[in-house]
Amino acid sequence: MSKQAVVDLFVEDRAHEELLKPLLTRVASQEQIQMQIQVRSARGGHGRAIAEFKLYQRVVVQRTLNSSIADLVVVAIDGNCSTFAEVRRRILAAAEPMLQGRLVAACPDPHIERWYVADPQSFGAIVGHRPHVDSKKCVRDYYKQTLANAIRQAGYPVMLGGVEFASELAEGMDLYRAGKNDSSLKAFLDDLRTKLRQVTR
Repeated sequence: MSKQAVVDLFVEDRAHEELLKPLLTRVASQEQIQMQIQVRSARGGHGRAIAEFKLYQRVVVQRTLNSSIADLVVVAIDGNCSTFAEVRRRILAAAEPMLQGRLVAACPDPHIERWYVADPQSFGAIVGHRPHVDSKKCVRDYYKQTLANAIRQAGYPVMLGGVEFASELAEGMDLYRAGKNDSSLKAFLDDLRTKLRQVTR
């Protein structure tokens, strides 16, 4: 892989970080791109991620050399019952013009745990129990509980609420099937591939 991309990542919490890092690396590898991920914000929830993103931009705008700017900036914010498109618009509205072409929004609808179980078939093969996932449920903690219950049913203690399987799930899920099951995941993956190709041309 001769192409390289530096990615700055802003996420709400550990569940986002642990799934998105291997997912980003996997998609980059499929595009024959070596990716270096720099986590800029990973704790403190939605508000903290946006605040850190805005602070980051102020620093970036003050720089004069484009070489100091990451190739891509990924901002991951849960939809929290807003649509992917609505949350993506909010993120883009918060972005400085110089970053618009480098920005990829990851907006799980409604929560990141839905992406963990977006491909129940692969999840079952990896974890040992296939979760029953209702079509879009906007109930607080529904997907978090679905994820934890599936792990418990597979015979594991629920230590980290599913985060402990993030890397294996990101590597093993069928991305096409997961994207068909979750349109917010498909939108993220499609945008990521497009932007990766653009910045490494």
